[in-house]
Amino acid sequence: MNQVVAATSQKTIAYDAMPTLKVEPQEEGFMIKVLSQRSCRGLLVFILEAFEELGLDVLQARVSCEDHFCLEALGIKGCDASVLLDDTSSFTGEKTAAANVNSLRGFDVIDDIKTKLETACPGIVSCADILAVAARDSVVALGGQSWSVGLGRRDSTTASKDAATTDIPSPLMDLSDLISAFSTKGFTTQEMVALTGAHTIGQARCQLFRGRIYNETNIDSDFATSVKSKCPSSGGDSNLTSLDVTTNELFDNAYFKNLVNKKGLLHSDQQLFSGGSTDSQVTTYSTSPSTFYADFSTVMVKMGNLSILTGQSGQIRTNCRNVN
Repeated sequence: MNQVVAATSQKTIAYDAMPTLKVEPQEEGFMIKVLSQRSCRGLLVFILEAFEELGLDVLQARVSCEDHFCLEALGIKGCDASVLLDDTSSFTGEKTAAANVNSLRGFDVIDDIKTKLETACPGIVSCADILAVAARDSVVALGGQSWSVGLGRRDSTTASKDAATTDIPSPLMDLSDLISAFSTKGFTTQEMVALTGAHTIGQARCQLFRGRIYNETNIDSDFATSVKSKCPSSGGDSNLTSLDVTTNELFDNAYFKNLVNKKGLLHSDQQLFSGGSTDSQVTTYSTSPSTFYADFSTVMVKMGNLSILTGQSGQIRTNCRNVN
């Protein structure tokens, strides 16, 4: 099979060009690979080039947001791009859910990619597929490991703010609640820890970690003092701080090193290393980046296949913000 080769600022990625329409159910029996017309051969390069044109801050946002996009979809419909929908007269979408406000960015990037793809091969590539490929490419561009992304998802035709509010795991959860929340969606404890490693990139609002830095004791004192300068005890709720305070410009294993050193920003972060059942896995990831990369890539494939829409279900939106 022919390959398309594209270079990022840090490495070269080889993509299967898939020049003709091919429908191949994967092991779970629902994912299909779709790249139909000749004009669609550059699909993956379109997406990669769009990220190459971005500033680092947007790349960082996209990595953490894609993990967030799919996590949000766990309790709703799966990875179906419902989070991209704007509010309508018939539903209130997910963008204004408490967990998403000031957290999700990069919607304009998805719009730009979609516009290019609709011009080249209209009606072929879904917004859900764009999100899945964009997650992988942004991780790679920031130094992480690549993984295979099957194509053929379709987009939802509705969204639910209430479902998003209810189903996204809270940054205030204790370890037992986190394990339960992920287990309900079919993820093991090990997979949960690997997925949370996406917090090596991205930021959080002051109101989500104020209680940790002012009230908790399992926190490095110098780290707490540093973060307090950006998050006062009152006010500044929307002030942002990097989830990984050491190497927030790279997708690496520093997040886990921070946890071992009691420098987890969110309560839910530090719960992964707090004398509980996940301590040993965090320690392994902190000393073996290759183990973390491999586990993260594997679980991202699983997440990208979660309760997706295929066949005649859903639609392929022309504009990711609106139902056709």
